Amino acid sequence: MKLHHFLPLVALGLVSCATPKNTPPASASQPGAAAKAPASGGTDALDDYGDTVVVSDPLEGLNRATFAFNDKFYKWVMTPISKTYTTIFPKPVRKSIDNAYENVKFPVRFVNSGLQGKFGRAGKEAQKFGVNTVAGVGGLFKVSDKIDSLKDVPAEDTGQTLATWGMGHGPYIVVPVMGPTTLREAVGSGGDYVLNPINWGFVFTGDADDWAWIPPTGNTIRAMPGQLDLYKEATANAIDPYTAVRSTYIQNRNAAAEQ
Repeated sequence: MKLHHFLPLVALGLVSCATPKNTPPASASQPGAAAKAPASGGTDALDDYGDTVVVSDPLEGLNRATFAFNDKFYKWVMTPISKTYTTIFPKPVRKSIDNAYENVKFPVRFVNSGLQGKFGRAGKEAQKFGVNTVAGVGGLFKVSDKIDSLKDVPAEDTGQTLATWGMGHGPYIVVPVMGPTTLREAVGSGGDYVLNPINWGFVFTGDADDWAWIPPTGNTIRAMPGQLDLYKEATANAIDPYTAVRSTYIQNRNAAAEQ
């Protein structure tokens, strides 16, 4: 079977993995907030002051150069696209779009809940998907938030599963355009990508052996405003934005793994 990959927006497609997945907000997302120790495994630790997560960063020189490039890319490319999106679509519409995309990502949360042995949580994810798909008009409305037992269910992903299984973060990496990650989270992102139906964008283009892959650009664009807000929050008033983003990212992923 022939598989033609159309990549006119590859860079934008990669951005969908750029920022923390389902990161816990509030105090955990603040650069100076108290960090929590990793759920298990690895060489991660807290520094002497107890408020910064220390991870292996053997490529710091290269990472800082990539971070500087990304900062300009976010400012001059992503921000204008994000502003155009928020101008065209009012907040209620954007909220419904976000709801629909998150509803489709049900397999990521369901499978990883099961892999972590959280079968009760997996059951709740299945209930949420059913309720939001049927009563929420295909997930446009998050009806499950009105049901006490189904609202605020922590979202699971492959990175959290690997943490639960005892895998440490490994080296910290800043990827061009995509942003911060670690070896563990990079592997986890691959698992999430495979499990996410949003990325199953294959269309038939002609004869029996001719298929095309359509990049999930829509998902990327709809996620930009929130991703940029997280980035600005982490770097605002930071003496060293690079360290602030690294600390924030690791704190968020550790907190997510502990939920």
